[in-house]
Amino acid sequence: MTIDLPPVTGAWRAGDPVGERRFLRLDRKVAVDGGDVLDEVEIAFETWGELNSDASNAVLLCHAWTGDSHAAGRAGDGHPTPGWWETVVGPGRAIDTDRWFVVCSNVLGGCQGTTGPASPHPTDGRAYGSRFPVVTIRDMVRVQARLADHLGVRRWHSVIGGSMGGMQVLEWAVTFPDRVRSIVPIATCLQASAQQIAWESIGRRAILHDPNFRGGDYYEARPGHGPHQGLSTARMVAQVTFRSDNVFTEKFGRDVVGGSETLGGVSRDQRFEVERYLEYHGDKLVQRFDANSYLVIGRAMDLHDVARGRGGLEAAVKRIVVPTLTIGIVSDILYPAYQQIQIRDLLNAHGVRAEYVEVDSPHGHDAFLIDFDQVGPPITRFLDSID
Repeated sequence: MTIDLPPVTGAWRAGDPVGERRFLRLDRKVAVDGGDVLDEVEIAFETWGELNSDASNAVLLCHAWTGDSHAAGRAGDGHPTPGWWETVVGPGRAIDTDRWFVVCSNVLGGCQGTTGPASPHPTDGRAYGSRFPVVTIRDMVRVQARLADHLGVRRWHSVIGGSMGGMQVLEWAVTFPDRVRSIVPIATCLQASAQQIAWESIGRRAILHDPNFRGGDYYEARPGHGPHQGLSTARMVAQVTFRSDNVFTEKFGRDVVGGSETLGGVSRDQRFEVERYLEYHGDKLVQRFDANSYLVIGRAMDLHDVARGRGGLEAAVKRIVVPTLTIGIVSDILYPAYQQIQIRDLLNAHGVRAEYVEVDSPHGHDAFLIDFDQVGPPITRFLDSID
């Protein structure tokens, strides 16, 4: 559901509405890495706190794959749940909005207000669908830079994000090294690994082979007849990678729906509780996310490689010249902790101040959205340390 608010026009002013989704319609076309050009792009974003007189207290948050601009705030119209970092962002919290001007935007290709496959094509008003171009993490960051220009932010005090958000963080530091003062990439990587691409390819195949996918042009089909089964299955696959074996075992064990497994109980229809859990998360995503956006953003994650076109990984990392806090999760099987350690080690080797903090949690990749008590304090200390 999209809030019906008018596009933002003119420069942002202190005192403008905060904590609710607003829109910026870009005044210029957007060329993307794949060679296509988007004639019209609108960005959905939210802000918290107040920008100070010299615009030096701005912090950008970058969301993960199926996230959006609603990093903090209550559930309401357009936001079925509280903010994804509700316990981290706010007055007196780890990212203190009494001190910092915090911004979060929905990424290019999304379905929560920013231009994506479900948006109307400017030539005929019908949804882009299969006509929407391939976009990259770098494209997403370039669009965020246009938003920063509109807000009057020349240089972010810090850019912070986890998972796909962390990919954006790293691209900010490589693409616009003079526009960030520090970065906090969390549970992410410099380059998508083969295994990460492999997991995503399974989910993509489930969507593409759903008979209701219709080549990506399913928007004019009867309501409720999109590729919901494919998207649900894709989310179920992803959900397995977001958690750890220990969590699944502790939470579900071998329990079956309706009670514990009985000796000798064998049935074709028998369902385990873990199956019901995965089905719940798959069906829940269908209610709020577009399958085409899932594919577009997932492909952007596959293509993520800060070294692309930059002479190799070492040359690309040398473009990162600002203090860095990278956070890994001991039980993360999707973005293993060694990938965060690699970021620290490569930066240290080039004389850049970089530190690594490890979250000791059984919750796997999702720990950065769960264990706020371990994620928040290091971020607070780091932000305070940046001159």
